[in-house]
Amino acid sequence: MTDLTMSPGAGIGAPPVSDSGADIQRMAQAPDARQQRRRASIGSLIGTTIEWYEYYIYGATAALVFPHLFFPSHNRLVSLMLSFASFGVAFVIRPIGAAVFGHFGDRVGRKTTLIVTLTLSGLATFLIGVLPSYDRIGLWAPGLLVMLRIVQGFGVGGEWGGAALMSLEWGEQNRRGAAGAWPQVGTSIGLILSTSAVMGASMLTGPDFLVGGWRIPFLLSGILVIIGLLVRLSIRETPSFAQALQEKRIEDSPVGTVLRGYWREIIMIAFLRMSEQMPFYIFTAFIFDYATTTAHVTRTFVLSATLVAAVIDMILLPVCAVAADRVGRRRMYYIGCAVLVLMAFPYFWVLNSGNTTLIFIAIALSLLPHALQYGAQASLISEQFPVNIRYSGAGLGYQMSSLVAGGPAPLVAAALLAWSGSGYAVAGYLVFGGIVAAVALSLMTDRSKATM
Repeated sequence: MTDLTMSPGAGIGAPPVSDSGADIQRMAQAPDARQQRRRASIGSLIGTTIEWYEYYIYGATAALVFPHLFFPSHNRLVSLMLSFASFGVAFVIRPIGAAVFGHFGDRVGRKTTLIVTLTLSGLATFLIGVLPSYDRIGLWAPGLLVMLRIVQGFGVGGEWGGAALMSLEWGEQNRRGAAGAWPQVGTSIGLILSTSAVMGASMLTGPDFLVGGWRIPFLLSGILVIIGLLVRLSIRETPSFAQALQEKRIEDSPVGTVLRGYWREIIMIAFLRMSEQMPFYIFTAFIFDYATTTAHVTRTFVLSATLVAAVIDMILLPVCAVAADRVGRRRMYYIGCAVLVLMAFPYFWVLNSGNTTLIFIAIALSLLPHALQYGAQASLISEQFPVNIRYSGAGLGYQMSSLVAGGPAPLVAAALLAWSGSGYAVAGYLVFGGIVAAVALSLMTDRSKATM
C-alpha cells in the first residue's frame, strides 16, 4: 500500500505523486490487522449510526412537534418554516465543525477526534430531550433549542470525515468503495432507529406524544452514545496517519493548506452532494408535513413508509458500493443523478393522487437515488486529498454541502410550497439538484486509481 501525496497547490487536474509506503503496508499486514480493520469498520458504522440517529430525530420532530411547542404562531406555515430554520442552522455550523475537528484530526489523530465529536453531539441531543417548551419558559425555549442544535451540528460536522477515514485507511485499497460504505450505512441505520423511536413513542403515548412522548427518542440517545464510545476506544490509529506522524509529515495548519491548494475540490464536492443530500432531507424531513397536510395521510403512515425506505436504503447501499468498485464510482454516481431527475415529478404526482397504496410505495422507494450515490461517496470524496490534510479536506468538502444542499432543503421546499401551492415546484428543485451534481462530478479529477 502506498501513500497518496500531492503538492499543496495541486488542485483539480494535478496528478498524485506516490512515495514509499513500506511501513504502512507492514502495519496493515500485522497479525492483528484484520481484527483492527474489523473494529475500524464497526466503529465507523456504530459512530455514524448514533450521530445520524440524533440528527434525524431532530428532523422528524422539526416537522411534527417543534412548530407547535417551540415556534407557535397563528400561521401554520410560518411555524413550520421557523422550525425548519432551526433544523437548518446546524448545517451552517457543520463546516465550522469540520474545520475545527479536521485540524485536530490531521494533527492529533482520527481516533481521539472522533471520541470528542460523539460526546459533544450526544450530550446536546440528550439535553434537547429535557428542554422546557415555549408555554413554560417563553422565548428561552426556542433560543435554547437553537443553541443545542448548533452544538449538535458542530459535533456532527467533525464526525463524517474521521469515520470515513477510519474505515478507508484501514480498508483494502482494491475494495475502497466497499470499505467506505461502512460509515455510509450508518446513515441508513440511524434513520431506521430514529424513525422507529419516533414512531414507537408516537404509538406508545398516542395523544400525549406532543406533551412528552416526543422526548423519549432524544433521551434514548444517551445509551447509544455510551455504546459508541466503548467501541471507539478499542480502535487503534490508522496505518497511514500513524506513518505520517512517524515521518513528521503533519501540517501545522491543515485547514489552511486545504483552503489554499484544494479550494476547487471543496467547491465541487459541495455541489456534488446536491443530488444526494438535498433530496434526502426533503424525503425524510419535509415530507412529514407535506404528506400529512397535503396528501392527508396519518403521521404513523408516513413514519412507517419512511422506515421501509430506510430499510431498503440500508440493504441497497452496500450493494451499490460493491457494484461501484466494479463499474466505477463515478458511473454509479451519474446513474443516481439520472434516477433522481426522472423520479422527481412522478413522486409528487403520486403523493397528490390520494391513493394510499401508491403513496406508501413512493415514499418507500424515495431513497433509491441516495443508495446509488452515497455508497460510493466516501471514497470518491476522500481520495481527492493526501493523508496529511485528508480529514480537513474530506470533512470540509462534505460539510460545505450543508450550506448549498442539506441545510436549506426543507426550508426551500417549504418556501416553494408556500409560494406556488404545489409540490411540483419542489420536484423542480430536485431536478435542479440532480443536474448540478452531475456537472460538478464531470469537473472533478478521477483519482480512483490512486492509493490511500
